[in-house]
This record gives sequence, C-alpha cells and structure tokens, in this order.
Amino acid sequence: MEVVTRLILIRHGEVEERYHRVFGGSQIDMELSERGHRQVQALADYLAPTPPEIVYSSPMRRVQQTLAPLAKQAGLTPVILPGLREVDFGTWTGLSWDQVKERFNQSPFDWLDLLETGGIAEAESTLSFRERVGLSLQQILRDSSGRTVAVVCHGGVIRMLLSILLDLPFRRMNLFEVEYASLTQVLHRARKVEVELHNFTAWRDLVPTVR
Repeated sequence: MEVVTRLILIRHGEVEERYHRVFGGSQIDMELSERGHRQVQALADYLAPTPPEIVYSSPMRRVQQTLAPLAKQAGLTPVILPGLREVDFGTWTGLSWDQVKERFNQSPFDWLDLLETGGIAEAESTLSFRERVGLSLQQILRDSSGRTVAVVCHGGVIRMLLSILLDLPFRRMNLFEVEYASLTQVLHRARKVEVELHNFTAWRDLVPTVR
C-alpha cells in the first residue's frame, strides 16, 4: 500500500509593526503583532476539526507564538528543529525594503535571485540554506511517514521546502506568494508530490486589515 504523508506548511503570523517590510531573517527574533495573534487563533480554529498528528517548528519566537494555540487545542508538543529557522539576510538584516534599494541599489523583490547568486553580502548561501532545510525535511518524512504533519516556520523556509519537494530552482519560488499565517498543503508519496492547497488564509474574513 502506498504511503502518503500530508505536510501542512504554515507561515508564522503577522509580526510587530516596526518589522513590517523589514528583512529580519534568522538574526532578529521578533514577536507577533496583536493582529498576528488573531490570525493564528483563526488558523488554529480552522484546523481544530482535523488537527495534525504532529507539529514540527522553527525555534524562533514568532513561530512559537504562532503554533501555541494550535498545539494547545490539539494537545500536541511541538518538535523543534533548528534547521527550520529563517534564512540569514546578511547585510540586509534590519533594513527596510526602501533602505535596501537606497543603500545597495538592489530591488528587494529580487531577494531569491540574489541569495542564489551570492548577491547579498554576508548572507547565508542558498546551498547552506537548502542543506539544513533539506535535512529537516528528511527527518520529518522519516519520523512521521504516513501521518498528517504541520510544519510551522517562515516564508523563506516554506519556499525552500517547496523548491526541494517540487524539484524546482529556489529562485523560481518567487512564483509562490506566502502570506502571514497562511497554510500550504502538500501530499508526499514516493512516486509523486502534489500541492493540494497553497497560501490559504483562514483568517481573511475574520481579521480586519490594518491600513
């Protein structure tokens, strides 16, 4: 019988306002905003009828706050994997999108391409990023084969997971939007990987947009 593992990839909720459109990466351990906390509660409520059997997560604070209501409702203790922390943005760390453009004359929208080509000084290489995320994915698939698994992490990590699972270049992951507190569902089989759902936001009609 074919073994199917369902991966529910969850990005953390909205972060503190002072870090909006700022490259925080792995070096700034920010918290969720008030709106972010409402988003992740809505996400937990959405998953409550059919919760995951196990939860893996990044160790970073914004992720731990994101998974807290889900873990509590489902009665789960998360397995923390350091390899799921966000990518290190090097000299871009702490800079806003506008500051990146002003200081380096580079478009912040091109960050995936620039990471892959070594275009961000002192940043983690794509090779290193891929290796540690890939090792975490191998552990998840090995230890939770055939189960429904939530992986709570970061936008960059979700893009890298999709890059590995779909066997596509990391830079091509700019085709995928990954919003705060969004859910992407992937079925993993030995012979086939299928994206069932992408960038679903259960909170969309429940949490007002701040303008």
